[in-house]
Amino acid sequence: MFYYLLVALFVIVCLVLMLVILLQQGKGGDIASAFGGGSSSQAAFGARSGATVLSRATTVCAVLFMLGALVLAILGQRGPGSVVSGVKLPASAPAPAAPAPAPPK
Repeated sequence: MFYYLLVALFVIVCLVLMLVILLQQGKGGDIASAFGGGSSSQAAFGARSGATVLSRATTVCAVLFMLGALVLAILGQRGPGSVVSGVKLPASAPAPAAPAPAPPK
């Protein structure tokens, strides 16, 4: 039960991480700025601004993603449990003795 709750939370974290990454604005580092086409010093050195809400959310979701993947991998090492692993078998009567084989003729 606990394992399935963790899997559900992990899927939610994955979806939120994808959403947060897709909502972020690009940094403008296309191929033109790589070869000198972008003459702005902000494109070359990347003017450092404060971390936005989306970048902080990305960091938090990425950490939760890594921890969740690690925890689920460790819990998944045990393998699936048996449905009847905790059920005691009923006491059975002793099996009847088999008849002795006939002597060869």
